[in-house]
Amino acid sequence: MTGFRLHAAVMHADSQTGYIASFAVPSPTSRITRDAPMQPLSFLPDTFAEYEDLKSILDQGSASFAIRTVCETTVRGRRFGVHTASIGSTDPQAPAIGFFGGIHGLERIGSQLVLDYMRALLARLEWDELLVRQLQSIRLVFMPIVNPGGMWAATRANPNGVDLMRNAPQNADERVPLLAGGQRVGAWLPWYRGRRGAPMEAEAAALLQVVEAELAARPLSIALDCHSGYGWTDSIWFPYARTRKLMPHLPEMYVLKTMFERSHPHHGYTFEPQSHQYLLHGDLWDFAYDRAPAPNVFLPMTLELGSWLWIKKNPRQLFSRQGFFNPVKAHRTARVLRRHANLLDFLARAVFSSQRWLPQGNRREQLLQSAIDHWYTPDTA
Repeated sequence: MTGFRLHAAVMHADSQTGYIASFAVPSPTSRITRDAPMQPLSFLPDTFAEYEDLKSILDQGSASFAIRTVCETTVRGRRFGVHTASIGSTDPQAPAIGFFGGIHGLERIGSQLVLDYMRALLARLEWDELLVRQLQSIRLVFMPIVNPGGMWAATRANPNGVDLMRNAPQNADERVPLLAGGQRVGAWLPWYRGRRGAPMEAEAAALLQVVEAELAARPLSIALDCHSGYGWTDSIWFPYARTRKLMPHLPEMYVLKTMFERSHPHHGYTFEPQSHQYLLHGDLWDFAYDRAPAPNVFLPMTLELGSWLWIKKNPRQLFSRQGFFNPVKAHRTARVLRRHANLLDFLARAVFSSQRWLPQGNRREQLLQSAIDHWYTPDTA
C-alpha cells in the first residue's frame, strides 16, 4: 500500500495564536490506491491570520496602494513575502510617514494595529474629502509584517534565529543588559545579533532599504514602529538606544511630544529616549537615523505597548507564549486597537502640517534647552 486518496479538508483556527491550519481528512469512501505516493500529513499551519488579513487588505486596496514585495522568507517549507503598501503624493519632496509592525514575530498586536489603520484608511477614502486632500500633499508607507517567518513560527527572532532589532552592526557605547542588550553567543539564546561581520538579515536589510528610499530621502519624514511586551504603561521611544547622548533632532521630538499632549491631554503615554530604559546593540532605528542625509529631518519612534498590564488583568496569559506579548481576550484587543488610532492620525496630520510647527532659528535653540531640561536634567524636587 503506497498511499490513499484524501477527499475532504478541514480548516482549523487556533484562538490563542491566530494560526490558520489546513489538514486533510480521509473520506469515508476513500479507497487504497497504488498510483498515488504517500504524502506526509502535516498539522502545521500553512499561513497565519495577520498574513491573510494583509493579503485581503492589499487585494481590496490594489487600486489605491502602490504595493511591493521587498523580500521573501522561507520557514519549514512555507514561503512568505515581506510586503509594503504606499499611498499619497508621488512628489519625492513631499513629507512622509511610515508605519511598521511585526519586527518581532511574537508581537502580533503591533501588526494588528497597523493593519487596522490600513483597513480604516481604505474605508475613509470612499467619503473623507479631507483625507483625500491630505494624501495629495503627503505619502503614507506601510510595512505591517516585517518578520512573517517569525510570526508564523511564533518566535521573536526570524527563521534564522536572529533578533532583527539587534541585527544592525553598531554597538552600544556603554554596558547593556545581559543577553537582552544583544548577544553573539548563538541563536539558541534569545536576542541573538547574528554572526559578527555577516550580512544583515534579509528582513532587516529590506526595512532599511524602505526607510532610505521612501522616508529618509525626503526633507521630513516620521517612522512609527509598533511593538509590545515591555512595561506597565504604553511608551513612545525615540533615539538613541545605543548611547545616552542627545539625538540631533531633540527639539523636533520635543515639539511633537508637546503638540500631542496638548491635543490629547489624557493620552497616558510615556514619551522618552529609549536610553532612559536600557541600552542595546544593533538597534535598527538608531542605524537608520544615523544614515539619514543632512539636512533632512527623519524622526523614528517606537510605540511600545505595555503588555504587563494585560497579564495583570488576565494572569492565565502567563501560560501562553502569545500571552506575554499580546492581549488574548477579544474585547481587550479591540480596546488596544481603538486606543492607539489617535496617535497614528496625529502623526499623519503632523507630517501634513509640518511647516506650521517645525522649529527654526532661535526658537529651535530655546526648544533644545527645554528638551534637555525635560529629559536630561535630574529632578531636584
